Amino acid sequence: MTARQPDAGSPPPKSASRVEFAYTTIRERITSGVYGPGYRLVLDELARELGVSPVPVREAVRRLEAEGYVDFQRNVGARVATFDKQEFVQTLHVVALLEGYATALAAPRMRRTDLARARKINGRLRTSLDDLDPILFSALNRDFHFTIYERCPNHHVRGLLEAQWARLDTIRRSVFLYVPGRSASSVAEHAELLDLIAAGAPAERIEQKARAHKLHTGAAVSEADGGTPPA
Repeated sequence: MTARQPDAGSPPPKSASRVEFAYTTIRERITSGVYGPGYRLVLDELARELGVSPVPVREAVRRLEAEGYVDFQRNVGARVATFDKQEFVQTLHVVALLEGYATALAAPRMRRTDLARARKINGRLRTSLDDLDPILFSALNRDFHFTIYERCPNHHVRGLLEAQWARLDTIRRSVFLYVPGRSASSVAEHAELLDLIAAGAPAERIEQKARAHKLHTGAAVSEADGGTPPA
């Protein structure tokens, strides 16, 4: 498998962390789809391209492995992680719990401008349904939810959500192709959630709605036929 290599730009200044530079560059390529599922990461080639020694690249890849972006296979080396339905669904269940709680805490703190921004993003999601671009849809979907998370006063919960969303990033770009019918339902549920927040619905109802939204996606993936979703 090959991938078009984007220009990595100039190497980081001496004062910058070369591990962080390598980590950020490789992670961005994975989440943007430049390095698709199963793509082999050749450490020496990456080091030469990024203008660093193999050591920071190796450390960056180990960090990406710990976060679920990369798998190490015997006699093969490092590869971008492939879709794991069970892992995806289990992680989504964790996100559902956190998101329900965070959304309920955020709801009374959301301003009219926040709601307007979220509705605008959801409108773009709705417009994109006719010609679904999973990468764009996933980016907008993330923007929608993080617009709400921003008003959650518990920064520990926000941090946990960011970590769990990061675990989903490597496969989220293709999951809406894996279960295409879920994209339209997701947009409709977004609108219903915003209506509840705008109406000042009880926290318990908002929490249940937000949690159910994520669990519906998990159920759709669980019920889909086996196999790897298209990239």
